[in-house]
Amino acid sequence: MDFLTALHVSGSGLSAERTRVNLASSNLANAETTRGPNGKPYQRLDPVFQSIHIGAQDEAATVGQSPLGVQVSQIVSDPSPGKQVYSPGHPDADANGFVTFPNVNPISEIVNLLSASRAFEANATAVETLKTMAARGLDITK
Repeated sequence: MDFLTALHVSGSGLSAERTRVNLASSNLANAETTRGPNGKPYQRLDPVFQSIHIGAQDEAATVGQSPLGVQVSQIVSDPSPGKQVYSPGHPDADANGFVTFPNVNPISEIVNLLSASRAFEANATAVETLKTMAARGLDITK
């Protein structure tokens, strides 16, 4: 794998994990949002990752042998029902006095956030390592 292909692979990982961090943060921020623009409680969002082939510079390489990166193919909302809490004084309570809260579990979202940030760090470290290798390669030519 050449230098630029390795950068593209790590770059695709950085981009995908950034989206995952943003969605987990959005889910946490809206964990108590009982009424969104559509009048319903917030639905948690998840990214769907898809592998992509990173174009190999070598003409002998076939698509089956080319390195794989990742991209976010879509963002889907979780259809699971939210928690219902009896609170008759709440402005969003139904006729029976129950308020439907978003289907966001803060503990799961924090785990998602930590996992995504670790994966982001790993990709950033790979980019830094590639930069160091390139700099050392250039130093050899001096």
